[in-house]
Formats: sequence, C-alpha cells, structure tokens
Amino acid sequence: MSITITVSNQKGGVGKTTTSAALASGLALVGKRVLGIDLDPQGNLGFCLGAGMANPYTVLDVMKGSVPIQKALVKSEYGDLLVSDITLSSNGLDNIHTNRECILRNAIKPIMDQYDYIIIDTPPALNLLTVNAYSVSDFLIIPMASDILSLVGLAQLKETIESVRDSFNPGLNVLGILLTKFNSRTLLSRDVLEMAQQLAGQIHSRVFDTKIRSGVAIAEAPAHGESIFSYNPRSAAVQDYLAFLNEIAPAIHLKEVS
Repeated sequence: MSITITVSNQKGGVGKTTTSAALASGLALVGKRVLGIDLDPQGNLGFCLGAGMANPYTVLDVMKGSVPIQKALVKSEYGDLLVSDITLSSNGLDNIHTNRECILRNAIKPIMDQYDYIIIDTPPALNLLTVNAYSVSDFLIIPMASDILSLVGLAQLKETIESVRDSFNPGLNVLGILLTKFNSRTLLSRDVLEMAQQLAGQIHSRVFDTKIRSGVAIAEAPAHGESIFSYNPRSAAVQDYLAFLNEIAPAIHLKEVS
C-alpha cells in the first residue's frame, strides 16, 4: 500500500513545489516507485520533475472522469506524474455534487498500490482541490518561509485539517512544519521559529529540526532539467533537503538516504 504525502500551505512562495519535487525525486533516486500529483494550476511540479509543458491530459481530466488515469500518466526520470495546467484554476469540479471532497481519492484508487509513495503538490489556497488532497493523504507537510506573513492564515489551515479529519480522513497526520529560506543568524528567522513552534503545538505537530536555507541551486535545477540532488549536491540548501528526507524517514517507513 502506498504512502501519500501532501505538501500544503495557503501562502504562496513558501517552497511547496520545491519541497514536493525534492520529496519525489529523492524517493525515486533511492529506488522507490513514486507518483507525483500536481494540484496547482501553475503546473510547476511537472516542470520541476521533467514532464515538459505539452501533455495531452492533466489531473483535471482524470478527476472529471474524462480519461482513465492510466492514460493520463506522464513518465519521468523521477517516477510517474499527473500534471496540471491553468485550466485547473476554473476546475469545473463544482458540477460534481456527490463525494466532491473525495474525487481525487476515487480517481487514483485503481493505481495506488502500484507506488510506494504518492506526493501531492497543492495550490496556494484552501479550496476543494486542497481538501481533496487532504482527504487522500496519510501525512501533511507544511512549508513556511521564515517571514511573518507566512504565519498568517495558519489558524484557517488548522480548521481545514480538523474538518477533513472529522469528515473524510481521520488518519490524516500533520508530520510537521518545515521552515524554508531560513537564516539562523537573523532575529527574524529566530522569531518566526519561536512562533511556528507555538502554532505547531496547536495542530498537535512540531517544527522539523531541519531548516532549509536559501540557495540558488534550488531555483536553477528545474531550468536544467535536473533534480536538486543531481544538479548541485554540495549546495547548502540541497544538503538541507537531504537532511530533511532523513529526518522524516522513520515516520514514512524509509531507510536513511545518502
């Protein structure tokens, strides 16, 4: 049975897609069978994992039942992908009136057992797409940039998590908050860390020990068609993501990554 991990925060620019791509590529590079699902209309996860821009079908086609999921899968060096594009922003899922929160779960159910891990990247919003991701997930990871604005809205996120647990997925586990763009030398980053720890306690979770520093290699890797781990493994930020994979390895039943 696969383990499904969703990366989510309604705030944009916090490193959701980078974290999703790091998880998917890191797991694939150690031989795991990975499915990446892009629920962000910007479609950046597919680009980061080498899917290209011209794909005949998207995750929206699968969720609407227009095509079988097997036909929509895009093969990449880092596993299979369900890609997205801008049509997802006006998704048309509102026309589905029953089990709307479980559309994704029902759509991917036929192939879930074919993968060790399913990684879901979500839009910067708490909408039907996000709820669908939460409803099918075992674990939730919340990236948060090390600035004050990234703390705004986490109370609403807490309510959404609790609602999904109560109604659709009692097994949803918030694995933790991942601080990105972190600089331990600044007072701001230290203040954000303290406040993030307080918020983590409110959702019965924690702030990960690993913090992700800023690094140009993170931004450059997708443009070269490579994962961050192969593009510049010596980058401080890449080393941070490797440490993060190893930190969560016991929780997601993964051996240490080297």
